[in-house]
Amino acid sequence: SQQEEASPQVLSIQEGENTTMNCSYRTDINNLQWYRQDSGKGPALVILIRSNEREKRSGRLTVTLDTSTQRSILSITASLAADAATYFCATDAQ
Repeated sequence: SQQEEASPQVLSIQEGENTTMNCSYRTDINNLQWYRQDSGKGPALVILIRSNEREKRSGRLTVTLDTSTQRSILSITASLAADAATYFCATDAQ
């Protein structure tokens, strides 16, 4: 069962700077996904991390997962104007 865990975060971009977003969840999970949603469009998966992984990179994106505190952080390195969107996380619960 997939659960949306965080209220969506509207990312304000400072171009060239690093940006981070936090997500917390409440149950044991198989994996956690971060999505972005542009105005007028549906959500698009940007990165997925499995419960046995601690960090995963994809281009300028890095996601960390701490199952002990049930938190995930999404980081964007050298932000671009095109990164401005609404971001949220979701989980696949065990």
